[in-house]
Amino acid sequence: MPAPERTLERPPAEAGTLSERAANLIEQDILAGDLAPGSRLGIVDLVQRYEIGATPLREGLSRLMSRGLIVGIGQRGFRVAEVSHDDLADITCMRTAVEIEAVRLAILHGDVAWEAGIVSALHQMRRHIERTGNEFREGAADFDRLHKGFHTALLAACGSRRMLAAHSDLYDQAYRYRRIMMRAIDSGEEFIRSHQMLADRVLARDLAAAQGMLAAHLHSTINFVYPPTSGEQS
Repeated sequence: MPAPERTLERPPAEAGTLSERAANLIEQDILAGDLAPGSRLGIVDLVQRYEIGATPLREGLSRLMSRGLIVGIGQRGFRVAEVSHDDLADITCMRTAVEIEAVRLAILHGDVAWEAGIVSALHQMRRHIERTGNEFREGAADFDRLHKGFHTALLAACGSRRMLAAHSDLYDQAYRYRRIMMRAIDSGEEFIRSHQMLADRVLARDLAAAQGMLAAHLHSTINFVYPPTSGEQS
């Protein structure tokens, strides 16, 4: 008796790859502003947009929910997370808590290779700005990778992969706000100078100064995006 035909199923590894690809494509469009804050993410529309099946798309959306880029709307599906002062303040609060501790551990445990990584990341940002001029102020993805690389380098020796993962997710969640902030930067020289000062404090292993400057640096995004009105304190 011949064996019954088996329906071909996508191997689990391929399914995982498709869900990762779906998450990456949706994330890119959210961060670039092509999927506006608050917009509904209908599965049928997404299938047509990305030419990926409904199941890996749902899995990809679930990944982005855990990272705070999209939210569920009950039984009605998903939508892009809104932007607001409260949301940015929450991101900044969490990011400060994580990075203040991570930089403490990095200063405590960092070696010469860690120091070299910070110097290299800062140099790459500086050279990019020298080559491209004010293009960096548009929040371009290639420059943002270098910017993220610098902030990651400061924390790289902390010894906690969970702290580094939290830093990465929170940094990405702030990207939509950071694009607005970058347009308010007056010059590349000033931008590099502020990061050079931060690097100098960390490399000098001046813990109190490094933590204080890092906290102020992270908080500055709020003041750029939502400038305090007269009589308000930031």
